[in-house]
Amino acid sequence: MRTVSVNEVVVAIDEARARDPGGAIAFDGDGTLWAGDIGEDFFDALLERGVHDAAREALAREAAAEGVDPSGSPREIAHRIYRAYLAGTFPEERVCEIMTWAAAGWSRAELDRFSEEVIVAIGLRGRLHGEAIRIVEHARRAGIDVFLVSASPRSIVEQAARIVGVDVANAMAAREAYNAEGIVVAAVERPIPYGPGKVVHLRERLGAERVLYAAFGDNAFDVAMLREARHPVAIRPKARLVERAAEVPDLVVLEQG
Repeated sequence: MRTVSVNEVVVAIDEARARDPGGAIAFDGDGTLWAGDIGEDFFDALLERGVHDAAREALAREAAAEGVDPSGSPREIAHRIYRAYLAGTFPEERVCEIMTWAAAGWSRAELDRFSEEVIVAIGLRGRLHGEAIRIVEHARRAGIDVFLVSASPRSIVEQAARIVGVDVANAMAAREAYNAEGIVVAAVERPIPYGPGKVVHLRERLGAERVLYAAFGDNAFDVAMLREARHPVAIRPKARLVERAAEVPDLVVLEQG
């Protein structure tokens, strides 16, 4: 893959916009706009705070389905699932869903306040990738819509969007489900923005014809979104994306810094 500068990417976006006005650009979040995984940060903090009994039955069911011990408290089960995920023995997309609905028993207001605290505690501003943020800032100055498409939980992604300068209305994430009383239940809205689900969410917003000038990702589950863009760009790519680079014609790597 060829390495390109921020300026080269900006020029490519501007040229695409001149040919087809009204398009947009899209970023993955974790590893792309910032270092690390805010979904994991959120889940770590949730486990530390404690998991409601409202999540226990669903956690036990998910654990048993993958051969993980389903006994004990909700927190204990969630810890075992998390360890299995980190060991590579629990499906990543399902863990993204679990991280989202593990907040079962919380109200939306409680969840949003908690996520705001987590974002401050993890110091996200100090983890931003400067090269990615410069492209976001250029797009905002040029009036180009910027979308954030992440499989991390909705509440933490919306807090992160505010920090990186993306309109919260343009932030797509794994969304928790609620009961009639406005309390989170152990379910999510499917598909979540993971793998091909990223394109589903983007096209629901963009429509079938609106041009995606550029897409930015760092991992294999960004391949579908990268393929959707005129200019696919890898930011600090993980080995899993490098291995699948041939599936994304014209994929380039953004220069760091």
